[in-house]
Amino acid sequence: MTTATARVFRLPDLGEGLTEAGLVQWLVAVGDTIATDQAIAEVETAKSIVELPSPFAGEVTALHGVPGDVIAVGAPVLEVADQHGTDAAETVPDAEKEAYRAEERAGSGNVLIGYGTTERASSGRRRARASGAAVPPASPQPAPPQATSQPVPSQPTPQPAPPQRIVAVRSPIIRRLARDLGVDVRQLEATGADGAVTRADVLRAANALEGQQEQASGTSPQKSGSAADTVEGLAVASRERLSPMRRAISATLSRSRAEIPEATVWVDVDATELWRARSRMAPEGQRAPSLTALVARFTLMALADFPLLASRLSDDASEVISFDGVNLGVAADTERGLMVPVISRAHELTVAELEAQLRELAATARSGRMPAERLRGSTFTINNYGSLGVDGSAAIINHPEVAILGVGRMIERPWVVEGQIVARRITQLSLVFDHRVCDGGYAAGFLRRVVELIEHPLRAFGSL
Repeated sequence: MTTATARVFRLPDLGEGLTEAGLVQWLVAVGDTIATDQAIAEVETAKSIVELPSPFAGEVTALHGVPGDVIAVGAPVLEVADQHGTDAAETVPDAEKEAYRAEERAGSGNVLIGYGTTERASSGRRRARASGAAVPPASPQPAPPQATSQPVPSQPTPQPAPPQRIVAVRSPIIRRLARDLGVDVRQLEATGADGAVTRADVLRAANALEGQQEQASGTSPQKSGSAADTVEGLAVASRERLSPMRRAISATLSRSRAEIPEATVWVDVDATELWRARSRMAPEGQRAPSLTALVARFTLMALADFPLLASRLSDDASEVISFDGVNLGVAADTERGLMVPVISRAHELTVAELEAQLRELAATARSGRMPAERLRGSTFTINNYGSLGVDGSAAIINHPEVAILGVGRMIERPWVVEGQIVARRITQLSLVFDHRVCDGGYAAGFLRRVVELIEHPLRAFGSL
């Protein structure tokens, strides 16, 4: 007999040693017919949000996970039925089938609560219901319904769920959360868009259960609450796991603080002439370059004279690795966290070219769709925190670089010019550098060069 071939698409290695990705949203549904390389989901890695293309064509028969779940590399993402007229058992490798069955026995999120999963010699393929969840094929001998979650500890003799009540828990993370909190998922009202139990459903039930237990014991929440639920008398409102991107940011910054003996030099700069000259730099009928683009260009010019600040240290800190130019990282504040997209070989670009790339990078970064390859390889970073309304900051070096330049807002302040107090546009520059690579004199020399270019921009006009 011929059947549709069941193909399991597993999360591939998304590059740079990433081991997992967070599911943002599905772009397909069970029952859809998809083509090879069609985007089937958006996932968030430690670098950015990317679309995940399917390597298979055919009908989607199962989706693994709900938005918010974290999927490990190698774990199933979705299943596709390909109508080729060949038996699935002949085309799916035995190792994959066994791994698939093992996953189900361990509590795969695509098993319906109230129905146990039994071993079988047939293919590991499962057919999808109209709700989008997947149901194990019937065993040769009918098996009675079995609950796959733990009963609520406070109920010594829990009542079995009615056989006709089927609650979909497609995420193993949600299943484990319910088990840890002592929530019987068979009793939950699922609020997921596709009829599945969500994390919020489990937490809501856990809070209600805790309240019932406190009321039954006659104790107040303040007295009965555990250390995990209260902090110095305040109830914990929520707990949310850090996203892959947020954890990557945390790891990078922690490593920078732990490994780099950093030092900071800063200076106030009179940027009045640059402020005034900027409007006159606009080509006919075009916009003037941004202050960020101009400061970036001046920074690249200064790095040509002080190249150590655009170098790296080897992993064992025994060698300084210099480069034939600068890949410029530009810190961008986004809703999902700090990102540092990179302008490759930025030293070869004019102000106009830098401006165009900066605008494009900012838009892409804030949309969350920055490709991972554009977030690596920087050798020096600029952080324009002035755009956030901040005057100064001692930034953290973007490991494995050795320096980062911060630029504060340019605002009018009283300034002494030829003995007179006048209003001038002043900004603060701060350079954080790795003291293993250079000393303060070298770093100060670089900073003075940038100051000179900002205060006298027309001197550098021919190089812009």
